[in-house]
Order: sequence, then structure tokens, then C-alpha cells
Amino acid sequence: MDHEAPLALDVFGISWLDFNLSNVLMMAIASLIVFILCVLGSRKLQMKPTGAQNFMEWVIDFVKGMINDTMDWKTGKVFLPLGLTLITYILVSNLMGVVTMATFGHDLWWKSPTSDPGITLTLSTMVIVLTHYYGIKVRGVKEYGKDYVRPFPVFLPIKIIEEFANTLTLGLRLFGNIYAGEVLLGLLAATTSAGIWGFLGGAIPMLAWQGFSLFIGTIQAFIFTMLTMVYMSHKVSSDH
Repeated sequence: MDHEAPLALDVFGISWLDFNLSNVLMMAIASLIVFILCVLGSRKLQMKPTGAQNFMEWVIDFVKGMINDTMDWKTGKVFLPLGLTLITYILVSNLMGVVTMATFGHDLWWKSPTSDPGITLTLSTMVIVLTHYYGIKVRGVKEYGKDYVRPFPVFLPIKIIEEFANTLTLGLRLFGNIYAGEVLLGLLAATTSAGIWGFLGGAIPMLAWQGFSLFIGTIQAFIFTMLTMVYMSHKVSSDH
């Protein structure tokens, strides 16, 4: 996979401001897909849901279950929109590069946005920052700050390191799984294009790996959202 990323360098004349145009495009498309799915699932609400509404209600119940597993519903209900946004956006993003990858010239344009560490680490940083924000909002600065010196003040540096470790592991776990899957899919795709024997030898493994990648993409969306709720519970709950 000797493809390059399409870059916009020195945007607005700022020497350090560069954009990966593929990431911008794929994030926009993923957001649009999620928006369309949500509109389809909520535009004609019925007492007996069918089709898209039935699927959307199942997703909502699934996320509610994750929240209930990590904190009480009275505290956690405010995080339902966050959980829904994360699981749908990450799932769509994970699966975009499984179906196909598109290149124009030597530039790779169509891929999973979550196969870029910058995007996944940005998501994980956003999640950790939100946990601190809601922890302070729900419990107050004084009570929230005490958690860093409980049960002994000597734990303060360890807990600070833990926050950075959570950010890195949350983002890099998602990136590593999706990126590795795309690399192997790219290698198998190259094999299938190397003549009739290459096609016969690579087609079945490629289909099998695409199916496995669908499973991995779904699991990683679940893990990211579940860990988000776990971290949030640790910050907003006083009985952890």
C-alpha cells in the first residue's frame, strides 16, 4: 500500500497548518451518513415501530443498557446523546474502508477515517476532557479534586499518568485495529489484481477478511463507547 495522503499544506499561509484532505472528506461523509440514518429512523414515528425506526430504537436501547451497566440512569441519562453519537459515528467510520478503498493517482482518498491516529486520538482526547468537565459539573471542584488524592496523596502522580494512559489506549486501540485491517485488505486486493491465479488465490481470503473486519469494526465501536461510559462513571459517581 504505497499510497500517499492528499495534503493541503500551509493553509491560510500558516506554516504549521496542514490538512489531510482524505480525512476531511471521509469525516464529512461519515457524518452525513449518520445524519441520514438518524433522520430516516425518526421522521415518521409510530407506536409500533418498523424498519429504520425499529433499528434506531434498538440502538437507543442498546446504548441505554451500556449506561445502566456503568452508572445509575438518573445520573447517566444525560450521556445518552453522547453514547448514540459515538457508537453510530465510529461504527460507520470503521466500516467505510471495509467495503472499498479508492485511490486517484497515488493518493488514497476513500478509507476509514478511524484508520488515522490523529482522528482516533482526537476522539479519545475529547472523551477524556468531557469526563473531567462533567465530573466537575456534577460533583463540584472540591469533591472532584479529592479523588486524585484518595486514599493517599501519594497516588496523585499515578492518577495523573492514568489520565494520559487512558487517552492513548482509547485512541490507539481503535486506530490499530482498523488500520491493520485496511493494510491486510489492501494486500489482498493487490493479490487479486495480479492475474487469474492471484484472483483465485486472493478472492476468498479477501471476502473472509472483509466479513471479519465488519465484526471487528462493530466490536471496536462498542468498546470505545463502553469505555467512554466507564470513564464517565468514574468521574461523575461518588461510589466507585
